[in-house]
Amino acid sequence: MTKLQYDLIVVGGGHAGCEASSAAARMGLRTLLLTMDMTKLADMSCNPAIGGVAKGQIVREIDALGGQTGRIADFTSVQFRMLNRSKGAAMWSPRAQCDKSRFSERWRQALENTTNLYIWQDAATELLFDRRDAGLRIAGVRTRMGVEFAARAVILTSGTFLSGMMHCGAEQAEGGRAGDAASHGITECLRAVGFETGRMKTGTPARLDARTIDFEALEPQYGDDQPGKFSFSSDTQPVRDQLPCFLVYTSPEVHAVLRGGFDRSPLFNGTITGIGPRYCPSIEDKLRTFAEKEQHQLFLEPEGRTTNEYYLNGFSSSLPWDVQLEALHKIRGFEDLHIFRPGYAIEYDYFPPMQLHHTLETKTVEGLYFAGQVNGTTGYEEAAAQGLMAGINASLKLTGREPLILARDEAYIGVLIDDLVTKGVDEPYRMFTSRAEYRILLRQDNADLRLTPKGYELGLIPKRRYDEFLQKKSNVESLISFVRWTGVHPDEINGYLISVGSDPLTQGRRLFDLLMRNGVTFRNLASADARLANFIREHNLGEEEIEEAEIQIKYRGYIEREKFIAEKLHRLENIRIPEDFDFFSLQSLTIEARQKLSRIRPGTIGQASRIPGVSPADVNVLLVKFGR
Repeated sequence: MTKLQYDLIVVGGGHAGCEASSAAARMGLRTLLLTMDMTKLADMSCNPAIGGVAKGQIVREIDALGGQTGRIADFTSVQFRMLNRSKGAAMWSPRAQCDKSRFSERWRQALENTTNLYIWQDAATELLFDRRDAGLRIAGVRTRMGVEFAARAVILTSGTFLSGMMHCGAEQAEGGRAGDAASHGITECLRAVGFETGRMKTGTPARLDARTIDFEALEPQYGDDQPGKFSFSSDTQPVRDQLPCFLVYTSPEVHAVLRGGFDRSPLFNGTITGIGPRYCPSIEDKLRTFAEKEQHQLFLEPEGRTTNEYYLNGFSSSLPWDVQLEALHKIRGFEDLHIFRPGYAIEYDYFPPMQLHHTLETKTVEGLYFAGQVNGTTGYEEAAAQGLMAGINASLKLTGREPLILARDEAYIGVLIDDLVTKGVDEPYRMFTSRAEYRILLRQDNADLRLTPKGYELGLIPKRRYDEFLQKKSNVESLISFVRWTGVHPDEINGYLISVGSDPLTQGRRLFDLLMRNGVTFRNLASADARLANFIREHNLGEEEIEEAEIQIKYRGYIEREKFIAEKLHRLENIRIPEDFDFFSLQSLTIEARQKLSRIRPGTIGQASRIPGVSPADVNVLLVKFGR
């Protein structure tokens, strides 16, 4: 029986479960990862890509804290693009197409070789509780095969598997995804001890056979000429021999076929009741919402280097398979298309996340944590971030240390978790840069500067990598200092300034001042100033270090302004609200505020101020009571 006792059990081997179990084991906990299929660890059930707008920032933050998603994406990429380069640095977002099979294989290799981590292939059907006077505490897990595992903490990361139901036209089948069975028992177990549950919906498109696609009729989309990577570690390299994606377009003929199947759509005839993602709609949702549009842009993405399988991003559907196939044949280049499988929708159970603390521990059961799509989110990146934070915080609690709670000005991960536990969800939650008030502070380029010291303190960043980080930080600071104190005479630089469309100088200025101008970059300025070129060469500065210094200089005013605002609001985060406080005793609060505060039970006045329905006047009442 000793072998069945663990410090922590992670239920589910998706992106959240893999990050959670990896982090907890590396932090010293005897950890069990319970998964239904070891061959599908961190499976890319939907599109074969990591990152994207705001999601790429999350992946870099995961990497800076010591998570694995970014590194494994680098090892398995087939294309890399930095999105939004034409916009400001706060909007730059890395995205990589990955080899789907290799991504999962690399995760399995990493987990199987992690000290303290054990894997068991089985389905969890029941959570075990220890009932005490103070309330419920998690005690372990029982599986479909009748095995009981004991643990001091459990992280539930079941994705779309809880009571999963797949829909393709009038056909329905139980399952967590195509080819995998649904999971039963956990929802009923949690509902019995007081948890609120709900249903959500997501979907996926048909998978296409490349041998039957006329690629000459499609518009290729290539990766960056000088691709970057996700991980700040030196042990990964940018992708080579990139594969192209392709742009594809629907047409009125395609739309006519799709609309002809609406009467058989489970999305429209009431069969599907779960809430779907507004920001990643099915093709039938697009036709209904944007009825006036004559075409929609789709993206054809390779699933790997050694397969003919392609993913058609933007064509998610639960329409009958014959309607999907007929519509696809109307798309230019797909006239002779064969599909490996049709698209389908899937409904699954989730738990409204206002039932969680910021550590992702549940308020109802001590020692039980939720992470990933069970919290009402969508996306590999959002799931992986939650899994990492749940694994970290479970480890910290079991070893008697303070939790790690990232503030909204520290990380997109902090924004994600605060939004979930403070505001809840009324649709599958997806991260966007617009959700962050401090996105100039939360850039993808500085994730290591923000979070690597925390990852090192946790024991998730090795000493060698931390030393590399310190060297990079020193190099950036040295470069900024050099240009701050190095002056230039108009005669020496005006020719260059005119060549880049910048006004010539009338008196001497610092190189720092010139770099704040549009069109002036470190690289082209170094071509005009030998001292700067020599400094870069002598200090062996890399592109990432030069870019970081340039961003800090060009956005200095905006960065300082956001830091000032964030520091002011931090005062509200430092004012605690007692966990058992009776908000209904404060009659000066509005009725809505009393109801919302009693339901969510914020830990600080800062969190209370972000709850929808709590007005500035209500915040002032709380300040009088707890702060002043």
